Amino acid sequence: MDKKNILFVFGTRPEVIKLAPVILEMKKYPDLYNVLICNTEQQKELSNQTLSYFNLKADFNLDVMRTNQSLASVQSRILTALDNVYETNKIDATVVQGDTMTVLCGALTSFYRKIPVFHVEAGLRSYDIYEPFPEEIMRQMTTRVAELNFAPTEKNRQALLKEDISDSKIFVVGNTVIDALFCLSDETLDDAAKFFKNKNVDINDRLVLITVHRRENHGERINRILDAIEYLANEYKEHTFVIPVHPNPNVKDKIHSRLENYSNIKLLTPLDYPNLVYLMKHAKLILTDSGGIQEEAPSFGCPTLVMRYETERQEGIDAGVSKLVGADYEKIVSEAEEILSGSFISTRLKAQNPYGQGNSAHTIERTIYRYFS
Repeated sequence: MDKKNILFVFGTRPEVIKLAPVILEMKKYPDLYNVLICNTEQQKELSNQTLSYFNLKADFNLDVMRTNQSLASVQSRILTALDNVYETNKIDATVVQGDTMTVLCGALTSFYRKIPVFHVEAGLRSYDIYEPFPEEIMRQMTTRVAELNFAPTEKNRQALLKEDISDSKIFVVGNTVIDALFCLSDETLDDAAKFFKNKNVDINDRLVLITVHRRENHGERINRILDAIEYLANEYKEHTFVIPVHPNPNVKDKIHSRLENYSNIKLLTPLDYPNLVYLMKHAKLILTDSGGIQEEAPSFGCPTLVMRYETERQEGIDAGVSKLVGADYEKIVSEAEEILSGSFISTRLKAQNPYGQGNSAHTIERTIYRYFS
């Protein structure tokens, strides 16, 4: 086949983590692909920080975010900025990952120019258009225009088939986030250990990792979550609760005002990828509303409580490696106490990670090669 210009479009840290293995795999074949990287900078600092970890650099930085802009405003800015990229460059295919505003805009801009869209992590569904909001609709809309849908699991494939997506456009490949975990060197993890030592964070078998940022958990829900964290911090003073605080002021201000005076709660700025993985590897318990952490934590045997009412990652629930607790104070407390009252060893999970084994990027590259051939 002729050499193809493949544009990767992303804007958030999870997108970088999950697309980096595919980018690195395709860069192994410079005779087949000219890889172009576009960062909308939907999460400017986080995405660029993570890119540098993988020794990657964007060819296009769009700098689209403005303080407190509406969803409609950010969509219009990304679409306009992306349209200029396509106008001034020959693109043969667009690769997007997941369900963010950047994903939808990348897919739409490509579709408008009749350029094929390849969707990594396709087929995740909660079937509630407001849980998660607005991601559920964004990934469904992206599916409608995608030529190749890379589904992490068979469950995701079945969801796509039910939506009348042609079986010839669906490929079960596992999740590339597992590939990314295997990119971590021992030296990198040693550096992470030094990082937390310098932050005076004790990494031992009484570590609790907490992340909360999703839009649907803003408002009253985050108050209930913070109530539960305060209770646990008071009851389990020998445990260290580490919270990388998301920069969104709707989250950041409330967390700091409620939790900053607890000696066993460590409020950190957003962590780079290796440091976050290091915490997951050593955590006794994880409380999160993140999608990616639901997929990564099982690789380390760490029990995970998902602070959402719906999840598109049902495989983890079915396998018993995670539990849905929503923003329900009683559920968060009772499920957390069950873990925290036991020993680290006794609470380790034995189930295999249902999301993949680390060969997803290679499978995706071979599928793209066959598509063009």
